[in-house]
Formats: sequence, structure tokens, C-alpha cells
Amino acid sequence: MLRTVVDRRIAGALCAAVVLAGTCLFGAASASASPSQPFDQWLAEVRAEARTQGVSDKTLDAAFDGVQPIPRVVELDRNQPEFRLKFDEYLGRVVTQGRIATGRRLMQEHAALLDEVSAKYGVQKRFIVALWGIETDFGRITGGFPVIAALATLAYDGRRSAFFRKELMLALQILEQGHIAASEMKGSWAGAMGQSQFMPSSFHRFAVDYDGDGHKDIWGTLPDVFGSIARYLSQSGWRDDITWGREVALPQDFERRLIGLETKKPLSAWQDLGVRRPGGGDLPGRDLRASIVEVTERSGRARHFLAYDDFEVILKWNRSTYFAIAVGTLADALDAR
Repeated sequence: MLRTVVDRRIAGALCAAVVLAGTCLFGAASASASPSQPFDQWLAEVRAEARTQGVSDKTLDAAFDGVQPIPRVVELDRNQPEFRLKFDEYLGRVVTQGRIATGRRLMQEHAALLDEVSAKYGVQKRFIVALWGIETDFGRITGGFPVIAALATLAYDGRRSAFFRKELMLALQILEQGHIAASEMKGSWAGAMGQSQFMPSSFHRFAVDYDGDGHKDIWGTLPDVFGSIARYLSQSGWRDDITWGREVALPQDFERRLIGLETKKPLSAWQDLGVRRPGGGDLPGRDLRASIVEVTERSGRARHFLAYDDFEVILKWNRSTYFAIAVGTLADALDAR
């Protein structure tokens, strides 16, 4: 995905994640292009294009029945999302004791299915559940916008029309393939769908019909939800023989130019540079390559984390350092004995 679009989806997901706390912040409005033709005329052209891609009139009639631009979607899109919480505030809202407890309960409740999915795709089940929990609070908050109408609104509006027009075409193909009815295709204002919050393009690349019923149902079928999350990670380079990373302490004379994903070193090299576990202990003996990332708390205190390869896979899902650390932190808590 384009970075700008990913960041907007991230902000929407973060707002969904903190809705329990009653906070969803947006920044100042930015300039937007105005549509150059009436919506009905534009929609007729979209229908014609969709037909050339194999979408039937029956599907188009159901998808576009009563569709008009949604002012709230335009409002959200024209306000650049700006997540203002510092790391400790964010983590405290996203990785709560309640979410940890729920995640542990659900991981136990669905242990047999998760073990099966984990073995098939080579993804530890704690990460499947952590992503499920942070994206949609284990399927509780999936978004209430009609996806076709939301994508049509964004494709028509003109700010990133090419991207959203492509996503709209892919969404129509999902309907044509019979995975879900148009009336049931609900998601975020930006078109992220289901319990895994996939954009239509991600659905086509990664969604699976794990239970074999002929439908890739990321909205209501947990085998498909878990399988799709695991397949996304697996095909993005996930390794099940390592973890995501760990918090570390840096020496006072540490060279700041070494902080960032651009610099990778084996753990032994970081050990030689004085990097230690938070309590002062040595780093693990396994010589994995890692980077060091930094986040800042509200007090101004910086915290540092070693980031392994799987950390960067999580960033492919959502380009937010906060998000990636939160997924790892929740996954660790779910696996705690």
C-alpha cells in the first residue's frame, strides 16, 4: 500500500482501538480536490469499468443500490489523522489488563483451531490473537460503514481517487465471487473490512476459506479470520523460530546514529556496544540480527527496543512503531506463564 494510505488506515485503526477510552483525535484539515463531474455520471463510468472486469449487473445493482457520497467519510478523510498520544499513553490504552485477560481466554477457547492454523502457516498463535485483539478488539469493533459506499465516496472525492477506485473495483469482485452480500460488507470509513481489517487488495492477496465452505468470511467465521491473519504474516516473511523483539537499556554514551531500522547488527555486536536487558543482564546468546527502535513517553523518557525480523513483518501490516511494539507486547502477555 502507499505509505499515506497506510498511515490513514493506521490512524483509523488506532482510533478504533482507543474508542473504549473515549478518545479519537484528528488534526487540521488539508486541501482537497473537488469532484469534476456529477456523482451519478461518475458512478455510471465506474459501473462500465466494473463490467469490463467481470462484475455482473446483478452484483452492481445490489452494490450501488441507493449509494451516495457519505459526508462523514469525506470529513474523516479530509482531516489528516494525527495520533497525539505518547507511547506509554498509547500502550496503556491498547494493551490493557482486560484485553490481556480476554485474549488469554479466547486463545484457550480456540486452542485447537489456533494450533492447527499456527502449524499450517508457521505463525505463533499468540501473534494471531494479538493482531485480532488490537485490530478489532477480538472482532467486537469492526466498523459500521458500508464498504462500497465508503470506497465510492473516497474514489469520487479526488484526493486519492486512483487508489480508492482500484480498491472499489476489488471490493466489487469480492461481491461477485460471493464471499459476502453487499448489505453485509461493513468496515471502516477507509474500507478496511472484517475482524482482520483487510483492505480489498489485502483480501484478494491473503484471505483464505479455511473452513472450506466456499466463502472467505473475515467478518464472521473465525477459521477464516485466523487463517487469513496467519497467511498475511506467513507470506510477508514471518519466522516462527524467533520473536518480535525485546526492550533493552542503552549505555549513556550510546551513539544515536545507530538507532533506527536502517542499522542492523547481530546481538553480540549490540552486546559489545553496551546494550543490555532492562535489568542489566546480558542479551540472549543467539546471534540474531536486530535493529534498535526508540519511542518516547509523556514524561520525555525514551524507551528502546531491539527489533527482529518479525517486527518488520508487523510493520508491513501497519506502518506504526507503536502498533508493532503493542502487538509484540500483547503477544508476550498472552504467552506469559
